[in-house]
Amino acid sequence: MEIGSIIGLIGGVAVVLYGMLSGGELSSYIDISSIIVTMGGGLCCTILSYPLADTIRAFKLIPLIFRAPKSSAIETIQTLVGLSQKARREGLLALESAQSEIKEDFLKKAIELVVDGIEAEIIKTTMQLDIDSMAVRHQNGQAYFKTMASQFPAWGMIGTLMGLINLLRTMDDPSTIGPAMSLAIVTTFYGSILANYICNPIAEKLAYNSAEEIRLREMMMEGVLSIQAGENPRLMEAKLKTFLSPAQQLEYEALTRRESDRPEVASA
Repeated sequence: MEIGSIIGLIGGVAVVLYGMLSGGELSSYIDISSIIVTMGGGLCCTILSYPLADTIRAFKLIPLIFRAPKSSAIETIQTLVGLSQKARREGLLALESAQSEIKEDFLKKAIELVVDGIEAEIIKTTMQLDIDSMAVRHQNGQAYFKTMASQFPAWGMIGTLMGLINLLRTMDDPSTIGPAMSLAIVTTFYGSILANYICNPIAEKLAYNSAEEIRLREMMMEGVLSIQAGENPRLMEAKLKTFLSPAQQLEYEALTRRESDRPEVASA
């Protein structure tokens, strides 16, 4: 579970509720017709803008913002270094027996190509095409939520105009002006909340996750090509560590030292 998304979701709800209840009543912000106009109009326009298959895929992406990454960069470097050491000792064909231990499908397919003796240039092209295709799919999902983020405020304003039109029709009764104006404005409130609290954060989180996954796969590609070229595992490790942030590099080095000390502890 991705803790940051949970904290942001709960914190945002708390802030909005605090603002609504501070000097007011929750019932003042609830109007079914305004919800239907704002949410229904924004959703319908977004669905109209994309094929239905894209709409289904987009909504399936929502749970991903609460899910932690399946594999980390540090674990991936350890896996690649282990594969490199095995290939140096036993040859590239020995990697076939290690494929079952690889969790990442992208890396597993690349190792299969290496074992099959495919040329390095073809492996690189294949892996890069896979990365590019994934990036396009991710961009489509991000664009869908950005479109919704632009539609909801617009439909909130449309709802406000509808409310103002109804307000002008009842101007002869001063007692109705306050409630009617409140309902007219609440649609703009719904549009702003849906855009800035729901859609834009989802799009940004998907963009961040996509960038991290692309970086991880590019690191895998460099590692696989180094393994096929027969590079020294130490040299490959130093190259892959450049993909890590300074904090991750320190964490990786500390983890490597702990693992190298284990045999000494066991022998003692």
